[in-house]
Amino acid sequence: MNDQLPEDLICWQQLERTASDVFRLFGYQEIRLPVVEKTELFARSIGQATDIVEKEMYTFQDRNGDQLSLRPEATAGVVRAMLQHGLLHNAIQRVWYTGPMFRHERPQKGRYRQFHQIGVEAYGMAEADLDVEIISLTWQLWKQLGLTETTLELNTLGTANSRQQYRAALVDYYQSHKESLDADTLHRLEKNPLRILDSKNDAIIELNRNAPDILDYLDDESREHFQRVQQLLDKLGISYVRNPKLVRGLDYYSRTVFEWTTDKLGAQSAICGGGRYDNLVEKLGGKPVPAAGFAIGMERLIELMKIEQLCQPVKRQDVYLVQTSATALELGSTLAMELRDAGFSVTANVGDASFKSQLKKANRCNARLALIIGDDELQTSTISVKKLDDGEQFSVSRDNLLAEASKYLAITE
Repeated sequence: MNDQLPEDLICWQQLERTASDVFRLFGYQEIRLPVVEKTELFARSIGQATDIVEKEMYTFQDRNGDQLSLRPEATAGVVRAMLQHGLLHNAIQRVWYTGPMFRHERPQKGRYRQFHQIGVEAYGMAEADLDVEIISLTWQLWKQLGLTETTLELNTLGTANSRQQYRAALVDYYQSHKESLDADTLHRLEKNPLRILDSKNDAIIELNRNAPDILDYLDDESREHFQRVQQLLDKLGISYVRNPKLVRGLDYYSRTVFEWTTDKLGAQSAICGGGRYDNLVEKLGGKPVPAAGFAIGMERLIELMKIEQLCQPVKRQDVYLVQTSATALELGSTLAMELRDAGFSVTANVGDASFKSQLKKANRCNARLALIIGDDELQTSTISVKKLDDGEQFSVSRDNLLAEASKYLAITE
């Protein structure tokens, strides 16, 4: 788990602002969820046999003996909130969230045990149009951020029935190559064979090249749905590649699944993933409600933004207030509030410090102007203004300070 220092957060805030604006354009409203949920919620939704539930969740008992977990992802919590507050009764819902998630994984670049996601969830729409809406939403976000080096990978998992037939075909295939399977793959073969397709083991990756393709096991409805998704993406001009090995890491997915990937982040190539989960609401105790969504790994996306030099520069402080006496401090407090009311950022010196020391602080905080209030300025009702870029210094009357400072700051912004 890592800290996020002030200088690191410029890019984070840029991403959060941009994403919030894009989500609003698509009609999504923010929802905020607790970090802790009942463990059973994740076991039922994500899947008991997944690595997340078996190995990675932070789970504990509270003082009442309830089994609780830090959330490893947000979708299950969003569904729980929708059901608990009765938001899915004959209604379409579009929401977005952001916040920390927790998984006990091996830390590496772009993957932390506390990590952050931002994502959307939409409920009540079974049509392929929704799948394309959430994909186009991410596409719009990449454009607003300025990202160019991303690839959309697309697949379908079909309905539960077609997936069951596909599962049987996979089991037969891997059983015929059982001598080539390692212990982890054998475990997955017993619990969840589709997860073998997502293996990072080189030998299994090679074996997967000839594994059965789910397209051969789709029912007509699932096939038509997937064709419609591709047609609409083509219509919008959103390029994609079909990845038959893309299954996502959570059991609740059905039909369309997708990931946005990049080749600039090494092994951690996925920056966004999602798809449909039409059975999840029913699985968690509600009536059947179709749903789809995605989650963006914020750490990875920000790393990509840095690589592509898309993070905005740190905004400079407008004013540093140099005050050399208690009386100057009283006047300075009033001036500082006037400038802040006008929308300018002001750092005022606090405590006893020499004039020279205060000017050094003004330079260290990267201010554009130093406003100096000393004994001479108090006697003449003036303020000394020093441009910290070139050292030019001049005096203005107290009454004209705001106008003069505004003029200079507007020019140099």
